[in-house]
Amino acid sequence: MNIVLFGAQGSGKGTQAEKLVATFHCHHISSGDIFRDAFEDGSELGRVAHSYIERGELVPDDITVEMMLQRITQPHIARAGFILDGFPRTIAQAKALDEGLAKLGREIDCSVYFDVPRAELIKRLSGRYICKAHQHVYNVRTKPPKVAGICDMDGSELYQRTDDQGPAIEKRLDIFFSETIQLLDYYRAQNKLLHVDGNRDIDEVSADLIERLKKYLSR
Repeated sequence: MNIVLFGAQGSGKGTQAEKLVATFHCHHISSGDIFRDAFEDGSELGRVAHSYIERGELVPDDITVEMMLQRITQPHIARAGFILDGFPRTIAQAKALDEGLAKLGREIDCSVYFDVPRAELIKRLSGRYICKAHQHVYNVRTKPPKVAGICDMDGSELYQRTDDQGPAIEKRLDIFFSETIQLLDYYRAQNKLLHVDGNRDIDEVSADLIERLKKYLSR
């Protein structure tokens, strides 16, 4: 089972990915994790990608896609399947991903779009905190930690990213709703789209999504 999750920042992709992994026993792969791991490992692709980021530039699609393909073709991931979170972000990336997977005899089975009103996204993002150790995500409104400021899973300190504050939130949402939103038409045309109402309780969204995915993948 190979799935793409997409939705605006704050729509709940990462949280729902964790629940899908527990149900379907596949691997959660986020674009942020891919870059962090590559930087830490000191791989050639990681060094090249880091050079772009240090200059404040976007990493070219060919490098990003190659890094993704290297991860998802690892034997243990290839056997179990994967959930992509935060990638692809554009139609160009989606096409490059499809082409790369096709060469390996693989494909995306389904994409899931989490639909959440912009006003709600702003509320969620302004209350989002992330742990320093492993990037676990919390929200003071919808998913607070048991101890304020401390990650439940690894005990590390929680912090708020600068792009989850003020005007940066609006800018990130503008980019999503002008660019990434086009993936709706791309995956709909392939009959590989599930449109999910993400403006609900976390567990309610999860139960609905898991039930719909099971029906979709058993067609």
